[in-house]
Amino acid sequence: MMEEIISKLTAKDDKQACAFADRIISESNDSDIWYGYFDEFASLINHPKSYVRNRTLCILAANAKWDDENRFDSVLTDYLTHITDDKPITARQCIKALAQLGAAKPSYIARILPALREADLSKYKDSMRALIKKDIEETENILLKYI
Repeated sequence: MMEEIISKLTAKDDKQACAFADRIISESNDSDIWYGYFDEFASLINHPKSYVRNRTLCILAANAKWDDENRFDSVLTDYLTHITDDKPITARQCIKALAQLGAAKPSYIARILPALREADLSKYKDSMRALIKKDIEETENILLKYI
């Protein structure tokens, strides 16, 4: 079963893989049905393909609220590195997902906020840098409500 899930999330057909990830995220918002696969999802966090990283970051954030075992502790450092992912779209996905993560696990906000504030965005083109800065501000504002 797990090999099938990983295969679907990493499929060459990005449209199909995205649809499957969207289903996991949607179902994870309402139920812990996918939480049992947390470690397997986490294994994809540094996947070479940015689309897979995007999906993984969102799936992990959606499952954070079910994380009574604190399994997220083992991936938080890796997760935060994607604030400045090589691909700006992945960085934006990560930053936006951090709002959901912080809401689910307020104890992480003390680590998330400095990571956002200290992010070096110099590698991005000006147009993308402006969007990422805006995403960071929006996520910070959301997270500050949980402190």
